[in-house]
Amino acid sequence: MALSESQIPPDAQHYLVCGTEDCEKNCQFYCNDCHQPMCEQCRDEHQKNKKTKSHEVVSYKQRKRLLPVEKCKIHPTRSIELLCQECQIPICPICATTKEHRDHVFIYLEVVFAEKCSLCNVEITKIRSYFEPTSQDLKKEIAGDVTEIKKIMEDIRASMKAEAEAVKKLVDTVTSDKIKQVNKMEQSLLHTLNGQNQEIDDYNNYLNGLVQTYYGYLSPSNIEQLKFFLKSENFIIRPIPETSKPVPPVFIAGQNSKEDVAKLLGRITVPNTKPENRIIKPMETASTELKPTGKQKKQDREKSDVKQTPSLSSSVTEVRENTVPSVDEVFHISLGKSGKLWISDFYGNLVQTDLQGNQLQKIHTSGGYGYHTVTQDGDLIYTDKKNKVINRITPDNTITALIKTGDWKSISIHSSPINGDILVGMRKDRKAKVTRYNKTGTEIQNIERDIKGQGLYRKPHYITENINGDVCVSDVKNDAVVVVDKSGQHRFSYTGQRSGFNPNGICTDVLGHILVCDIFRGTVHLLDQDGQFLSLLLTSQQGVYIPRSVCVDDENNLWVGESITNTVTVVQVSTVNIVYLYNNYVQCVCLCVVRQCNNNTFSFISATQFSLSLVLP
Repeated sequence: MALSESQIPPDAQHYLVCGTEDCEKNCQFYCNDCHQPMCEQCRDEHQKNKKTKSHEVVSYKQRKRLLPVEKCKIHPTRSIELLCQECQIPICPICATTKEHRDHVFIYLEVVFAEKCSLCNVEITKIRSYFEPTSQDLKKEIAGDVTEIKKIMEDIRASMKAEAEAVKKLVDTVTSDKIKQVNKMEQSLLHTLNGQNQEIDDYNNYLNGLVQTYYGYLSPSNIEQLKFFLKSENFIIRPIPETSKPVPPVFIAGQNSKEDVAKLLGRITVPNTKPENRIIKPMETASTELKPTGKQKKQDREKSDVKQTPSLSSSVTEVRENTVPSVDEVFHISLGKSGKLWISDFYGNLVQTDLQGNQLQKIHTSGGYGYHTVTQDGDLIYTDKKNKVINRITPDNTITALIKTGDWKSISIHSSPINGDILVGMRKDRKAKVTRYNKTGTEIQNIERDIKGQGLYRKPHYITENINGDVCVSDVKNDAVVVVDKSGQHRFSYTGQRSGFNPNGICTDVLGHILVCDIFRGTVHLLDQDGQFLSLLLTSQQGVYIPRSVCVDDENNLWVGESITNTVTVVQVSTVNIVYLYNNYVQCVCLCVVRQCNNNTFSFISATQFSLSLVLP
């Protein structure tokens, strides 16, 4: 259902109906004089009308906000239109002529309001492009630290349990040995006592026999016994056998304390190291000049004219935007075969769509920046920095692990259309590198330092390869595009035309041009193979505010994804930005831009070709 203008938030992506009576088409433009939203057809008619052809018609996003109409309480027939700068109160034109405001300076409320709206938009852009992503980066970093701490503590617990089990086994072994020793001592003592007991038994038997003999003497049965008894002079009884009382062993308990046991089980120590503060990119790099206005615009254009050769002068109007389902922002685009593409946001949503924007499938990943690519065979490969592995998804949706990166976290990836090699940007602690693998996942090259031994990269979060074999990396920590040749030797680093350059998505075209998104400036820089700046392809004036991702298809169409929306814009760029020198004349032909709409038709929206001839000395 179409929404009225008042129902649409400033950064909404909903369908907005044209404000012309009986027109139900999609609103794309806005007349600042009439304060009326309009579609493309009504815009054209509005500009052809003699009464309104001088009106300022802009894209809907660039519209002037409509002030609320309120009557003056002192002069009810007049509306409040001015702001008294001395009194800082809104007044009507008649109030401005009164004694209370004599010699005061007044400014139209509309101007003040427009300026404040511009500042608010700048702040919103900064929040969306800097504060929110930075906060999300910190949240992900903290979440990673939580996972790492939990793993470390679990490893410590496992080590302690293993150590305790080892001590228990040792205690059991020693206890068993000592019990065996006690058993042997018991057997020896019992053997001695049993021997003494047997000796006493034998002696008792001897005594019983002797008593019987003596009884026989007392009652002789014949003369012979009597004669023997009468002849006996001594009656000798053997002495009682001597026995000894055994001395039992005594158990002396060990004098072990809790501390002694703790020593056996090792100890836990906390390194005496001060916690390191997380790195937050300084706000100075998040330029407030994203959408310059007034005098600042003029100064910026003057600076740009000096540095940019050739410079662009194009008037591009915005057309309908394509939205991608299931993603919050368009952080990276990978073009596949058969008219399919993969699009991801920062939060791990990776969606495959057709050229019409219909979702074909969706998977959840560990997220990031330029973390996926499509191979020559049409397979999708993507990095899983959490598990430190690179996965492959074949056209039949089979997921397999292609490369394990060890201790390094892979954060960006690119499959070379030239030879099928896989380029991977990685980080470990504060080190970074680019590793080249062949298409089967075998490591063949590491690019980490220049010839002076200095690290080339800090955070290679987008990566691509040029037609000459150069490896082009967009490094957000270095605020630079770092380019090395195919042997890994540093060729150049591009740091933008002014301070505050923040490179993101990067790609190259069929001519070897390098295209890189600058989200803080809200534009796409076009460089030649040697890093020389050629032009700005898209700016906020063309309706692309914060380009985050970019890629070029086989027909040299430029695909641009925005950071704070789920919008993908397809632009066909035809450039002849080569300077021809003949007969002491320089001729330049400027840029021609055509934008592709949802229905795969093309609207010719810029025709700024011209020739400029200069006589050389």
